[in-house]
Amino acid sequence: MALCFALLDPQAHDRDGFHCGEASLDAYLKHQAGQHQRDGIATTHVLIDEESSAVILGYCSLAAAQLSLADLQPEDRKRLPRHPVPAIRVGRLAVATAAQRRGIGRLLLGHAVRCALSLREQLGIRVLVVDALNERASGFYRDYGFRPTGPDGAILYLPLGKS
Repeated sequence: MALCFALLDPQAHDRDGFHCGEASLDAYLKHQAGQHQRDGIATTHVLIDEESSAVILGYCSLAAAQLSLADLQPEDRKRLPRHPVPAIRVGRLAVATAAQRRGIGRLLLGHAVRCALSLREQLGIRVLVVDALNERASGFYRDYGFRPTGPDGAILYLPLGKS
């Protein structure tokens, strides 16, 4: 099994066959991801097996974003200007039911971080932001070092370090 990432291609990838157990994430991939990609709102990155490249094992959508400086933890605000903090947002991240519990979520998150770090070489990006769907998702992101922006813990960020 040779896994690889690709930008969503609605003609080549089987969006209708993707099911992750969360209806809103399935619906996004099927009905909005392609349109958002065409309109420059977000890109959707799919993880596929090169041998059966139509089958989507998981996906993440990425978009430009910003975070209020006040949303950062005090230690992350040091030496930053009093402006919104440039960010990349992980809009959605989902793993197909058949591929769950195999580290696919970790691979998708790693891909999102790599994309953000790569873009950081060309423009200012300080954090990776995510809106956690629920407490379970919040725990997943916290396990990888994401920090909450507030007491509810739904919006989290990962500092991308200093250049």
